[in-house]
Amino acid sequence: MSTLHESFAAGYSCLSAWADLLDRINVFPVADSDTGTNLRISLAPLRRPCNAGETIATQLALSATGNSGNIAAAFFQDFCRVEGPDDLREKVASGRNKAWQAISEPCAGTMLSVFDSLATTLAAQHVFDSLYAPLRTAMQQAVLNTTDLLPDLKSAGVVDSGALAMYIFFDCFFNHLTRQPSPPVSVFQLFAGRLAIDSTYLPAKTDNHCVDARIQPDAKRQNIRENLSRLGESLVVVEDEDTYKIHIHTADPAATRSRLNSLGDVVSWSNEKIVQNDFRHGSVTDKAAALHIVTDAAGSLPKKLARQHNITLLDSYIIMGDNAQPESLCDPEQIYARMRRGEKLTTAQASVFERHQYYQSICAQYGPSLYLCVGAAFTGNYATALAWKEANKNTDQFTVLDTGAASGRLALIALITARYARATTSCQDIIAFAKKACTACEEYVFIDELKYLVAGGRLAKTSGFFGDLLHMKPVISPTRDGAKKMGLVRSRKGQLAFALEKLKKSFTSTSQGSIMLQYSDNEQWVSSVVHPCLREVLPQAEIMLAPLSLTSGVHMGPGTWSMAFSPAIQ
Repeated sequence: MSTLHESFAAGYSCLSAWADLLDRINVFPVADSDTGTNLRISLAPLRRPCNAGETIATQLALSATGNSGNIAAAFFQDFCRVEGPDDLREKVASGRNKAWQAISEPCAGTMLSVFDSLATTLAAQHVFDSLYAPLRTAMQQAVLNTTDLLPDLKSAGVVDSGALAMYIFFDCFFNHLTRQPSPPVSVFQLFAGRLAIDSTYLPAKTDNHCVDARIQPDAKRQNIRENLSRLGESLVVVEDEDTYKIHIHTADPAATRSRLNSLGDVVSWSNEKIVQNDFRHGSVTDKAAALHIVTDAAGSLPKKLARQHNITLLDSYIIMGDNAQPESLCDPEQIYARMRRGEKLTTAQASVFERHQYYQSICAQYGPSLYLCVGAAFTGNYATALAWKEANKNTDQFTVLDTGAASGRLALIALITARYARATTSCQDIIAFAKKACTACEEYVFIDELKYLVAGGRLAKTSGFFGDLLHMKPVISPTRDGAKKMGLVRSRKGQLAFALEKLKKSFTSTSQGSIMLQYSDNEQWVSSVVHPCLREVLPQAEIMLAPLSLTSGVHMGPGTWSMAFSPAIQ
């Protein structure tokens, strides 16, 4: 079973590494650029499949989100129960049927076509050791065919994003399971010319909302699916024990919820307006930088802002009981609420294999890249990246820099470097600028309660107890040598005074540097109190607001806020 577990984790790692590409080419059923994101969230239980298949199946139903995530969950609820090579055929066939049945109006040309190719090929193959090559060929052809099967894909000139996602997952899964001597072939070789949206493509407009809900139907359970199909478009229904997980696109979410209430108890509900991608205006500039900027999500750089500046984020994971989610895709409000209730949360690095998949994906997609790595004093990411460089060819494509930073300081270094990278064609100048930014940027983190550092093992219990008893609030700074205590204050007012004093020592009133304010669950206070005070002192400076990195927030706790800043770099 360990090989199966490792193969599931390997498949998820490969899928995760290509998620940004999957988002970029997502046009069906709506062009909302979230297929890769939704699949990373929905299939995260497969990353650590250490529990029984029934438990994983339930986790998949609970975590499934979006159209692609719910369809994939329907398939994997059966497939995750596979126990060995002998029942691969049966579990793929049953998963394939469940996926088709989950969709109100299923059609070929989506991930369903890849499930079909898996089932058909496995039914015809009886020798496990020779399974990989025909499976890969069949899945590749299924993905290529999607362009001609769906009009939206043909107009956009791409393959289906969900189908490609399943190809990437299963190519890696079976490559690992059958112990192939060489890694999978790059998707850029296999699907050349079909991985970029045609510049003339304009998606059909929609005013729909995306609804994900779970209902516990009443005892009658009569015509549930038929009733649900009348509520909107793109309906996917995944059954899990006594509940139904529902994904639907609807123009009237209030009416949809009311109708669901009439069918049973609504156990969970999320509703989000579908925001379509304008493929003519994707990022800050259409001009590719000489070096693509990469950094860790441990920096407080929101995913949306990273995308706007073409910065790739490498995630750590937030661990909540048996569940793990990519850091940049977690809901901070839920995270901090759980911490305040006393739940113990922690963090974990992506596996070495997953990090290697990301490095390969980045080089394949962007060419020369600069990885602004979280400080080596905080994680092993820097050593992992260097080891990968030494073991692989074309290492000049991937430059790794130990920033010595974390949290907002890392985010600010990445952001101002990405901006500079747009203004020069010299890779060496960009690297030199990044090094200057690492020296120039400072950060002060203001912790509200020490008990969260104690719970995470970052502080002795006695220190935490007496600190809270005396209402002491430490101020720390992430440095190249690790986190250093810079002072102690007794109140928020003291925190703000400390911050203003540090800024006045580093800036003049006419300085035009950059400041990044970060909040945990105290956005309203940071934006309405701290921000105006800083603006009054430094009217010429750029002041940005961003959520605190959850890697930091989970360890430092609710109430924490932070200030990173850098003078203008010449």
